[in-house]
Amino acid sequence: MKFSVPSNDLQKVLGNVGSVIPAKSTLPILENFLFDVSKSILTITATDLDTSILTSLKVNNAADGKIAIPARRFSETIRSLPNTDIEFIADTQSNKILTKTINGEYKLTGEASENFPTLPTFEGKSKIEMGGDVLRRLINKAAFAVSADELRPSMMGILFQITKKEIRSVATDGHRLVRYINTSISPSVDRDIVVPAKALNIVAKSSSDKQHCVTFDENHVMFTFDSTTIIARMIGEKYPNYESVIPSENEKTLVVDKQQLLSSVRRTALYASTTNHQVRFALKKSSLTVSAEDIDFGSEAREVITCDYSSEPLEIGFNSTYILDVLSHIDTDEAVFRFSTPTRATIVQPVTQRDGENLLMLIMPVRLNS
Repeated sequence: MKFSVPSNDLQKVLGNVGSVIPAKSTLPILENFLFDVSKSILTITATDLDTSILTSLKVNNAADGKIAIPARRFSETIRSLPNTDIEFIADTQSNKILTKTINGEYKLTGEASENFPTLPTFEGKSKIEMGGDVLRRLINKAAFAVSADELRPSMMGILFQITKKEIRSVATDGHRLVRYINTSISPSVDRDIVVPAKALNIVAKSSSDKQHCVTFDENHVMFTFDSTTIIARMIGEKYPNYESVIPSENEKTLVVDKQQLLSSVRRTALYASTTNHQVRFALKKSSLTVSAEDIDFGSEAREVITCDYSSEPLEIGFNSTYILDVLSHIDTDEAVFRFSTPTRATIVQPVTQRDGENLLMLIMPVRLNS
């Protein structure tokens, strides 16, 4: 088995494929790439058993064969090389691997390709096509609110609600919630699926601006674009009824400059308690006071921002991290906050929505310090 290829071309591919490889695994074979050369095409595969990624690359001077190769050491070697042609030679009987450049030789011992896990058999029953920019927005607008609580598996993924009129992506960790709706796509299927956030983050980072095909069956979803395929096992647990927690009577409306509020919260949060990261919003006509304090260390900060607010005065507390996350995902210059009471969920949205989109974010307040 052998091939030659420019190091920069190989490095780019390895960077995408390597993102799925676990740092440590109880199955050492998962810490390997599978290299498969056939008819001058190198296909590189990596998997953690839940998510698998395959990508192909045209190579030169090729001889067919398969071998599993240690991922970390090989990819770091290629990444540290200047842009140069490399020659890869593997003896699939002894599993000895030699990588050569004009200035150096690097030897590794791989494993037999037969030891590499077999990828899931995929029988795609439903298919959706969309541009890479649409897919990335469906993922990125929701991914920050995904839960890390392993006791609630469904909330560790993003819910995609697919109908013939729209696609919704939803994520929540119990403290904040995102519902993003895109009506620019007209799928031919009706289906709810929950996809692990890890797999979707890999998709978002690897995707291009070209057309993407999303296919799913009962247990897996497959993303295909350019020369890359990503297969992820879906989460089988039912997603909670998120619609029931979205308030419908938040009538106190604040319109504020997004960047000004983002900067203010970022500064004042430096003076907040490291226990709850609480910032306080004090609203009165045309002004918003952002403040924070840490009683234990005697620190305090306070800033006043002009805004559009005409309802009765209101004081409400938030975890500053959640406010920063929400504001960072708004595209417009101004953000709209809709309040009810200091103990009920607050809705945050861009001041105007893009054509074919509707983004709604929800934050639960925290109890104000006395």
